[in-house]
Amino acid sequence: MSASSQSIDILVDDQHIAGTLVTPPDKVPGVLFVHGWGGSQQRDLARARGIAALGCVCLTFDLRGHERNIEAQERVSREHNLADILAAYDLLAAHEAVDPACIAVIGTSYGGYLATLLSMRRPVRWLALRVPALYWDEQWQLPKRQLDVARLAVYRRTPLRAEDNLALRACSDFHGDVLLVESEHDDFVPHTTLMSYRNAFDKAHSLTHRIMAGADHGLSDDRHQQAYTRILIDWVSEMVAGARVGDYPHHLVRYS
Repeated sequence: MSASSQSIDILVDDQHIAGTLVTPPDKVPGVLFVHGWGGSQQRDLARARGIAALGCVCLTFDLRGHERNIEAQERVSREHNLADILAAYDLLAAHEAVDPACIAVIGTSYGGYLATLLSMRRPVRWLALRVPALYWDEQWQLPKRQLDVARLAVYRRTPLRAEDNLALRACSDFHGDVLLVESEHDDFVPHTTLMSYRNAFDKAHSLTHRIMAGADHGLSDDRHQQAYTRILIDWVSEMVAGARVGDYPHHLVRYS
């Protein structure tokens, strides 16, 4: 996605001076937003508009079992929702303005978990995960509402390796750039889960891990919503700028 350059000749007072005309690429990055379970695309829209202003094409959507399709929530499985994401990705990648080699996926909670699985099936250059949830591999076709919540709580507090979980194996195979955002006071996705994700991204080109002090899982305080928006837009801006100039420091790792 690097810019193209062309040497030109500039005529000034009957003399010629050399110049170089640098133009942006014909296509721009695509950014796919995936909301969490029980959420919707509404909170993603403002962030999508901010990122679109950076020169990206953004797509937000509602997973099956949410918003207008809420009546299906009792029947929807992880398999169904991954199919939703694949369809949304394919629509975005086919957009005439999108460079299919430069697609970012931004997932929250359940959407973050599914986003890692998407990366095994489609090219993803950038992956931003806020409080990514974790689920065991079995019962894949069981309606999500029927999963044992108490067992999930125990599972997420258990340190897991990449070989223990399909989503973590997807992370281990990911070679792009990663943003992990954790909430300090998260009752659903504990620090142990974030560490399982962070450790799994051992081949990532770069990894940024941010812990939002005082924040809960859903960012119920508006100031935490605003803080996350700043974190996300700053990171995407850095990634997109790096792609445009081809500037990728090898194995850059930043934790804060």
